[in-house]
Amino acid sequence: MIIVNTDYVAGKKVSETLGLVKGSTIRAKHVGKDIISGFRNLVGGEMNEYADMLNEARQIATSRMADEAKKLGADAIINLRYSTSAVMQGAAEILVYGTAVKLD
Repeated sequence: MIIVNTDYVAGKKVSETLGLVKGSTIRAKHVGKDIISGFRNLVGGEMNEYADMLNEARQIATSRMADEAKKLGADAIINLRYSTSAVMQGAAEILVYGTAVKLD
C-alpha cells in the first residue's frame, strides 16, 4: 500500500477515487510511566514515555486505515492527515485519514 501526504503519487496516475478511509486508536500509559513523566515535567526534558505512546498509536491508526483501504481494493492512500486530541490525562486519541485511490 502506497501512502502519501500529497494529492498524487509520483510517476502514477489516479484512475479512480474510492473515498475517505480512516483509522483511530486511543492509547494510555500505565500509572508508573505516567508518574515518571510527571516528574520529568517538573525538571524538564523529553517525555519519552509519551513520545513512545504516540508513535505506537500512529502506527496502529495507520495500519487500521490501510486495512480499510485494502477492503475497498485501493492501491494507495493520498492526502494523508493525522489528528490528535487528549482524551484524559495520560491518554490520547490519534486519528489518521486520507483518500483511497486506484492507480493506473
